Amino acid sequence: MNERETQPIEDDVSVPRWYVIQCKGGESFRAAEHLGNQGYELFHPVLDVQKKRGGKLVWISEPLFPHYLFIRLDRVASNWRPIRSTRGVLRIVTFGNRPLPVDDALIETLREQGTEDRESSVNVYFRAGEKVEITEGPFKDLQAVFASHKGEERAIVLLNLLNRQQRLEMPVEHLRPER
Repeated sequence: MNERETQPIEDDVSVPRWYVIQCKGGESFRAAEHLGNQGYELFHPVLDVQKKRGGKLVWISEPLFPHYLFIRLDRVASNWRPIRSTRGVLRIVTFGNRPLPVDDALIETLREQGTEDRESSVNVYFRAGEKVEITEGPFKDLQAVFASHKGEERAIVLLNLLNRQQRLEMPVEHLRPER
């Protein structure tokens, strides 16, 4: 066996690996577009969230990791030079002076998690007094009134039960705006 065959795959410079790119503030979508136009293989995980824009709830895509995206390169054949000067790119994340590869299993897990549909995405904004519909649990499909947030993941809603308004605590993800 020669020395190359005994080295672990992590040290094989000809095997493409995933690396992390740090983007300029708010420019990860621009960086992904420009790097993609240059032919690089990228992974830019996004999350669909609901936010209020102009008084209406709208779905928008936000980066799962603000200011970061992943790029697949090998240390021999890939041209690393244009990456730094690409619009929106700040730098390749390094440890010491060497780019640190990301485990392929992590990227695969992130890709699998990213296949969720919008119904399971996060609703990050409700106002007190807003009418909501409960989407999960024993009160599924009932209308309620949003009362308040209890942390980032829980909410208090007012639900009419037995001719009385009852306060219930539930996960925010079990609510959606009334249709």
